[in-house]
Formats: sequence, C-alpha cells, structure tokens
Amino acid sequence: MVFTMATVTPTSQISCFSASNDTLLSSSPFKSLKLPLFWPWQKVKVGPLSVSPMGFGTWAWGNQLLWGYQEGMDSELQQTFNLAVENGINLFDTADSYGTGRLNGQSEKLLGKFIREFQGEEKVRDNIVIATKFAAYPWRLTPGQLVNACKSSLERMQIEQIGIGQLHWSTANYAPPQELALWDGLVAMYEKGLVQAVGVSNYGPKQLLKVHDYLKARGVPLCSAQVQFSLLSIGEDQMEIKNICDSLGIRLISYSPLGLGMLTGKYTPSNLPRGPRGLLFSQIIPGLEPLLNSLREIAQRRQKTVPQVAINWCICKGTIPIPGVKSVKQAQENLGALGWRLTSDELLQLEDSARKSPGKMIQNIFQTR
Repeated sequence: MVFTMATVTPTSQISCFSASNDTLLSSSPFKSLKLPLFWPWQKVKVGPLSVSPMGFGTWAWGNQLLWGYQEGMDSELQQTFNLAVENGINLFDTADSYGTGRLNGQSEKLLGKFIREFQGEEKVRDNIVIATKFAAYPWRLTPGQLVNACKSSLERMQIEQIGIGQLHWSTANYAPPQELALWDGLVAMYEKGLVQAVGVSNYGPKQLLKVHDYLKARGVPLCSAQVQFSLLSIGEDQMEIKNICDSLGIRLISYSPLGLGMLTGKYTPSNLPRGPRGLLFSQIIPGLEPLLNSLREIAQRRQKTVPQVAINWCICKGTIPIPGVKSVKQAQENLGALGWRLTSDELLQLEDSARKSPGKMIQNIFQTR
C-alpha cells in the first residue's frame, strides 16, 4: 500500500481537559468538541507532503531500556494509534533502530500492523505519512547498503513507499567518508521511488548546509531536519538550525518537545522516573523552576495543561513537534495542544523563563556542529 497525502478533515472527537491539573481527569466523561482540532488548510507542508501540525513519535514502541516496553502494551499502543488517526494526526515518526535487543525494528513492525488493522475510512488510512530513520551503522558503507536498509523497513512495515526517509545521524565527527555514501544512498532511494521525500536527523548547522547543497546538486530536495527542539533545548546551535531551515524551506521536526518528560510538570527532585531518565532528570529538574512556573501559570490561565502549553510553543515556532506516546491518556493530552495558539507575549514569557532556568537539556551526542 502506498501512503500518499490528500486533505482530510478530522471528524472524531476527544475529551476535554482539566484546567487546574497537569494531567487528564481520567474519570471525566468525554465531551464533544464542536470543531476539528485543526482545519485542512492548517496542515503543514513537508516537501511534497501535507501533514498534521503535530505528529507522534514511536521511540517507546519496543524500547525496554529507557521506556519499559513490554509486548503486553501492544493493545493499548494500537488504541493510542487509532485515537491519534481518528483525530487527524497523520504523521508518525519511527526508526529502523527503535527497539531493544531482539525487539530491534519493533516500532516499525507495530506501526505497519496498526495501519493495516485500522478500522476507519480507507482514505484516512491511505493518507498516513510514515517518517522513518535509517541508522548510520558502521557496516553501512555504501549507497546500496542504505537502500537495502530502506527496503528492510518497507518489508517490516509491509508498505510500498515511505513518506520521509531520514538519515538518523551524521558520521562527520568520526567517519567523514561514510557520510558521502549515506547521502548517495538517500539519493538512490529517492530516485528508486522507495521514499516520497528525504530528510536528516541530528544534523548541526554546518552539516545541514552541506547535505542540503549536496542533495540539491543531485536534484533531490531536502524536505526536513529533525532535531531536539523544545523550551529546554533552544541554545545557539538549535536556533541556528531553525534559521537555516526557515531560509531554505526545510521543515524542522521537533523531537523531545517535552524534554523526555521534564516539561510535563509531573516530575520533581523527589519524584523522578525510574531507569536512566532518573539520573538525567536529577541533574536538570532542580534548575527548571522558573520555566515550570511560567508553564503552569499560562496553562491555568488558558485552561490547558503544562504539556499542552510546551508542545504548542513548538507549533507556534513553526516546527512540527513529535511527542512520544505510549498510552491513550498521553495521546489524549497531547491532542489538546492543537486548535489554539499562544500569544506573542506568552511566547516571550516562556522563552525568558527558559533563559532564566539554569537547567538545560543535554544535547544529543550524535548531533554534529
């Protein structure tokens, strides 16, 4: 099945949210929204594709180490996927490396399965855009090996064409010759029609300009650049990447828009998540009070939740946030980030509070300069 884009108006409804809490009131009855979460003309262009203003990330689908995935979660993951699609979300981000150990590739497998088994309108299912990333493994040394990686992803998902094929990271810092072969692999998969568009992930400003110019010379447009981008990650490099994207017509896709959960308002120095995230959070959360206070203040005033405000900030900055979801509750809350916009004064307040917060997100080690 080829997933192409057309304009679809979401007709499903989601629950309303508590204005005074950072989480959904799960006991509250579902209340109908009179309008769609976003109108067809509010879709976002990514190269030749039109996608929802927010997508969903599937890093947790198969990842046991960081996100505690268990195969018993698959039923709720499918419900989560269905809820998202029924409410107009048509962009799903994944990667061929998502999944721990024997579950490597599990995210792609589940995503393909959920699409095939979606019970809604066929035209809605056919308009889903999959953005997957191909790891720059040391043994992927030729363009053909990257093309084979793309074919393996297609086989795992059981689809005929990927929406956006992305390089997961740059090898410029440790294996520069390999990167040129990977770029040629992007060109080859595009020319063979295996992907509708190409993008990169974790590329810093200098490498982003280089890959854009290289692909342009080969007649292949670079449609997207995916980087860590949130109120916790707006340093000089990230803002330079954003400016480059704006000037070249590249769409910036914001991953970790909630800072792995630190911008949900759920965690405190005495209430940390288990596993590796707990160590990271313990170093950053104590310095986030100015930012979290501003998020809470705006959330209460706007009758939204803290995560909804943080995600909406990414949307207002012209990016496509892809918050990760692994439960229906998370999907419901994230959907509440759509259908409204922060004011310019609120944006300035949040950014000023972010600058005053000494806690900053650690930059991805794979991001180049």
